[in-house]
Parts: sequence; C-alpha cells; structure tokens
Amino acid sequence: MSCLAELIEELCPDGVEYRALGDVGVFVRGGGLQKADFVETGMPCVHYGQIHTRFGISVSEAVTFVSEAQFARLKHADYGDLLIATTSEDDEAVGKATAWLGDGEVAISGDMFYYRHNLEPKYVSYFFASSSFQDQKRPYLTGAKVRRIADKGLSRIQIPVPPLEVQREIVRILDQFTTLEAELEAELEAELEARWAQYEHYRNHLLSYESLAARGPVSWSALRELGVWSGGGTPSKSRGDYWVDGTIPWITPKDMRSSKIQDSMMNVTDKAVRESNVKLIEAPSIALVVRSSILQHTFPVAQIDVDATFNQDMKVLVVDPDRFERRYIYYALSANGQEILRQTSKQGGSVNSLVVPQLMDFEIPVPEIDEQRRIADLLDRFDALVNDITSGLPAEIAARRAQYEHYRDRLVSFPEKAGSGGSVAS
Repeated sequence: MSCLAELIEELCPDGVEYRALGDVGVFVRGGGLQKADFVETGMPCVHYGQIHTRFGISVSEAVTFVSEAQFARLKHADYGDLLIATTSEDDEAVGKATAWLGDGEVAISGDMFYYRHNLEPKYVSYFFASSSFQDQKRPYLTGAKVRRIADKGLSRIQIPVPPLEVQREIVRILDQFTTLEAELEAELEAELEARWAQYEHYRNHLLSYESLAARGPVSWSALRELGVWSGGGTPSKSRGDYWVDGTIPWITPKDMRSSKIQDSMMNVTDKAVRESNVKLIEAPSIALVVRSSILQHTFPVAQIDVDATFNQDMKVLVVDPDRFERRYIYYALSANGQEILRQTSKQGGSVNSLVVPQLMDFEIPVPEIDEQRRIADLLDRFDALVNDITSGLPAEIAARRAQYEHYRDRLVSFPEKAGSGGSVAS
C-alpha cells in the first residue's frame, strides 16, 4: 500500500468532507493596477494576464514591480494565497490560478482575486486545474466575448478537504509527476522541433524548381490559374439566427493552427449562408490567410476537409482537379510561404495583409500531375509525423498531457463523507 493510501486509510477511512470554497476561505478582488504602473525595481506585483501566460501551479517570485506609493494603494496577497484570473476569452482559462509562495506580500491587479484559506496552498491550486473545478464553474460564467466569473460563483464550488497530511502528500506526488511530465514533454517537443526542421528542409528541396526539373517537365503556374478562388465574410453578429445552434464551420485566421482543418471555433447556420455575405465552399479546398497580425512572420495555409464558410480575412481555393493535385498545391504554397510574404505583403497599414492581385500573380513550379501525386504521397507521410494531432509526435504530446491530467484529477477526487457538501448561503 502506498504512503498516500495508508494516510487515507488512517485519517479518512469513511471518505472526505466536501466544502464550499466560500466556507473555507475568502475571495478578495484586486484593482487599480495597470501595466503602465510597472517600474524596473520596486515592490512585487502580479497582473492577471501573467497568470494566463507566465505562471504554473505556484510562483515564488514576481516578474513585475510597482513603486512603494502605488503598492500602498493596492490589495495585497500573502504567502499561501491563491491568485486567480477571473476573465478570459476562453472558458477553460477563466479561474486559472497559481499559489503565491513568495516571501512577503504581493500586489494584485483587477480582473483577479486572491483567495485566502487555511488549506495546503498547492493542493488548492491543483484543484483549480482539475476537471472537477472546470465542471463546477461553468454554470457561473458570464459575458459574451469576454468571459468572467464572480466571487459569488467561485464561493459555491465544492472542494474535497482531506486532512492536511493527505493534502501535503498529494502535493508531493503531483509535484514529482509534474516535473517528470514536463521533462518528457520537453524531450518530445525538442524531437518535434528537430523533425519539423528536417521536414521543412526535405519539403523545400523536393519542391524546388531545380529538383523538380531533374525528374521531368516543369511549368510555372500563377496562383490565379490553379482553380476557383473565393473570399469570405462575416454574418451580422447581432443576428442570433445566423449563429445560435449553427453547424457549418466558419473559419477565421484563429482556426489556422494545423495543416488539415475539419472544424472551427465558431459555426454559422444555414440561414446565414442563404441570407448573408458568407459563401459555402464545398470540400476539399485550400485556405490562406490574407489579413492578420500573424502575417508578420508566418503564412498560414491549410487543407480544408469539410464544407465550410470563411471570414473576410481568408482566401479559399478549390483546385482544378484535371490539371492539379490539391495536396501538391498545398505543399507548394507552404514551401513558398516566406517568399509569398516577401513579394505580396502590403506596405504600411495598421494590420498586416497581403496585396491580393500580387498574390494571384505569384507563380509556383508545377510538374506533370502524376509527379504531383507522387510528391504529395511522400510529403503526406512526413507531414503526419510532425503535424497530425491524431498520429505522430503531436499526438504523443497530447497523450502525455491527457495522462497527466487524468492522474491529477484522480488524486484530488475522494469518496464523499456522509453528511458533507455544505455550501455558502444564497
């Protein structure tokens, strides 16, 4: 029997009491801290955005500072307090938390709480990362574009409260497992980065004019000659009947995160397709981003495997199948991404964009169609290794994360002791 099992058997054999967070601690809202208040040296502070981007389960040192005068005007968390980000555009990120384990107090910004309690700090932080917390918080989320949670909702969430000895043993185990998982994931990500560099080199060499010409006839084709191009649009956001219960993917630059796309973050309805400025493009197609800040350094291209609509920042190509192999065209566009950016990027303007007429004039080398298919078959196998989220290294990384999350969730779950489960008053 493990040490944890022995502790549970000894200290809570009949189950664990579940308590409302509002009954075992207090939430205090921050405020009055802006990024403009940061100074090079001074008193420590935490901005809510840092919880989303910089900190994990715990943090012991601040990365930003304010003057002593500003610090005196702010709310301060102390050792062991949980720092909670209360807003995000992503539901899952609302309520993301980190335990403050630094020496002395730290000031906090708005859009966050500190949670003061008498539990093991990292135990509470691990609980806030669990699926149980995620499931319980959903009814209390509010807002449309920006999602948020209030202290009233957080106070109602039930947390298992085993004896402190059990909490500390869980933290010890999860700390070790977190370190191991991070090391394994780092190894996989390094391997993926190396494979990606190898893949890009192989792809770019295989698709170069010199390499193609050494194997047979090659011609140059402008992008406008490859098939039928379409633009996109945005149905009115004020029309609920264009969006509510929509089932048709509406693809934007935010969705362009993989080589193959089968869904989107937002969907539109059949009525939106019939009545608005969006056009349904039948699969298969190829989508390009022509307006987005990402064009500063990356040219996103993806194969679209479902019938879909697109917003106005996209261009979509349905390839002429009699002359071109769609997969080859996708790989050729990807290989020429940086050159496309160099030749077609719009100069000036507040948002990065491509000059579409120049984009349509861009030429790629094209061999005969049988050679296109042969090259596409070769690159498909390599692409799966470095890009496919259902196979290859990305899938292995995702599996590691899922394994870790499952183990964490099990460790912060207990049989509930009879008669527990109290909640804060309405």
